Amino acid sequence: MNEPVSSPQIRQVMEALEANNMTAHYLPRADQAVAFVQQLIPEGAVVSNGGSVTLAQTGVMDHLASGRYQYLDRSKVSGEELGRLYRQVFSADWYLASANAITQQGEIYELDANANRIAAISFGPAHVLLIAGVNKIVPDLHAAVRRVRETVAPKNAVRLGLKTPCALTGQCADCKSPDRICCSALILRRQREALKGRIHVLLVGEELGY
Repeated sequence: MNEPVSSPQIRQVMEALEANNMTAHYLPRADQAVAFVQQLIPEGAVVSNGGSVTLAQTGVMDHLASGRYQYLDRSKVSGEELGRLYRQVFSADWYLASANAITQQGEIYELDANANRIAAISFGPAHVLLIAGVNKIVPDLHAAVRRVRETVAPKNAVRLGLKTPCALTGQCADCKSPDRICCSALILRRQREALKGRIHVLLVGEELGY
């Protein structure tokens, strides 16, 4: 269901992702994402997801809960049961999330509070699909870290109602707040040949999420 890519920047990122043994896809519009997921992931598959504004904006989150799949739904549990679900996710067929940043060299940068999302992305589920708008593309890893500090963490802290300095100022203070969400980081530089194609990246030609 890939569509022609008109942007040289997006084409460069896709080629870099493929060179790093990750499968790259492109759609111009966010409203095409659900049909893409339906085509990619077979009915009845065991699926789960990380927290993601992008998945909600594209309708993919609702699609996962539509009954088409065996959905390990993190929003329905809490406490010890949530911890068990996080570990159950490791045996899922597909894990869906977004990326905090994607470099022009085809590297993916993720930051996490509890590390459950980055753990599932890096190892566990048989397949991973990361959906990201073009606003997530950055020149390099330095820019990726800066994007998280200046945009991703502050906006998510506000969205979640957290009491962190960045929620008030919009700038990272490298705080020790109990509500801090930027605790663990993951850099996906490349997938080994044995894992080639495990990670799929869907780039969407619109701004999505933070």
